[in-house]
Amino acid sequence: MRTDDFWAVIDRATADRPASPAEVAERAVADLATRDPEEIVAWGRHLDKVMAASGTEDLWAAAYLINGGVDEAGFDAFRGWLIAHGRKAVAAAVQKPDVLANVVVIKEAADTGAVFAAEEVLDIAARAYEQATGGPLPAGERPRTRPEVADLWDFDNEDEMHRRLPRLSALFLEPPD
Repeated sequence: MRTDDFWAVIDRATADRPASPAEVAERAVADLATRDPEEIVAWGRHLDKVMAASGTEDLWAAAYLINGGVDEAGFDAFRGWLIAHGRKAVAAAVQKPDVLANVVVIKEAADTGAVFAAEEVLDIAARAYEQATGGPLPAGERPRTRPEVADLWDFDNEDEMHRRLPRLSALFLEPPD
């Protein structure tokens, strides 16, 4: 599956600004479930590629700041939320995670404590395949989608957070005025 074809499913699912990433996932499942099962499998494999490409240490650190700490599953769910916002959002956040400080709902989260996660986006292919065929998505070789926890820099090191993610650190680590 081509990258453009993968993102076209998300683009259609985000048309008319759905209320939530869960709604994006529902729309994407409905779209994919009408397709050939091999195409659904290919879409799921491409999702694995997007997860691998977005599995950067600094994006994990950004998710850690924004969501008040995240483990592996939490980082995956954060990237599911990001994917539900489309190709440009993912590309910008992977290239420079500190740009997330510009997102209005993330700015508000500094005061509200909102958490950004969408596990349902990660299950789109499996749910679509099951709807289309009645069976489970075939297992396949999956790429590594995030660094090993033991290899991460210390996300609780505020000096390092300020150095790597200055704008997000200002939002989430600085005491309120």
